Amino acid sequence: MWWLNARQYESTDDAFIDARTASISSQVSGAIVDIPVTDNQLVDSGAVLARVDDRDYRVTADQAKAQVDQARATISNLDAQIDAQQARIEQAEKQVTEAQAALTFAREEDVRAQDLVKKGAGTQQRAQQTASDLRQRQATFDGAEVNLVVTQKQIAVLKTQREVAAGQLEQAQAAKEQADINLARAVIVAPTAGWATKITAAKGNYAQAGQALMMFVPRELWVTANFKESQLTYMRPGQRVEIRVDAYPGHPFRGHIDSIQAGSGAAFSLLPPENATGNYVKVVQRVPVKIVFDDTPGVYLGPGLSVVPNVKVR
Repeated sequence: MWWLNARQYESTDDAFIDARTASISSQVSGAIVDIPVTDNQLVDSGAVLARVDDRDYRVTADQAKAQVDQARATISNLDAQIDAQQARIEQAEKQVTEAQAALTFAREEDVRAQDLVKKGAGTQQRAQQTASDLRQRQATFDGAEVNLVVTQKQIAVLKTQREVAAGQLEQAQAAKEQADINLARAVIVAPTAGWATKITAAKGNYAQAGQALMMFVPRELWVTANFKESQLTYMRPGQRVEIRVDAYPGHPFRGHIDSIQAGSGAAFSLLPPENATGNYVKVVQRVPVKIVFDDTPGVYLGPGLSVVPNVKVR
């Protein structure tokens, strides 16, 4: 009867509580002005863990904002100049039309005056006056045309200046975004709910960018059990597991297999075995199996605590 019952289970004492612990570090440099948490304190997601002096970053963010405002003002000024230049173009076009009409009239007057002189019905003075007026109207028309071309080309110049100002605005916005990011990074918050532990930061210390300030243990815990490869024959994800923690004897927890690692632990080690070289000695490999709790344990559990899982495989 004992054998019939025991063959339904697989167990190992090579198991422990596991979690994705994180090293909380400062992403900006500065003096630490506040550590509002203490060792092993449970905090919620987004809770403040540390504050770095942000006065320099705030000044940089204000300067970046001023540059953005200045670039926007430059673009608005150029837009107004382009609108005004467009009005000047319309005015120049009307001046060309007016000069064209005056030139046509002067040309017709000159033709009539020259014809009268030839017939002896007009005076030489009148003919000379109309010829002079024709030359003046021609010069006025040519000047109006040149002025129209100049005003039209000025639009392209203003649009080019606007493109340069738009590029400066994008550059200023990128600098402002980076300054705002650095300012926000002066406040270090918890990435998720969990425990702040192994705190090495202290108020008054100078934190370098990337310097570890504390360790953080999230509330999401599971069991990593290293079963022998010969124990995996009937083991499948979803199977029920009885979890016994050494810290709480007589207090079993319920769980189930979440996944089985695709490869032995040795295959992912720093120096994986190379069986094709040297002498070969067969060693039973162990494969990590992830086991999750069905319910929140309700007691203190931390990474590294010893566990004995008992998996029902049949």
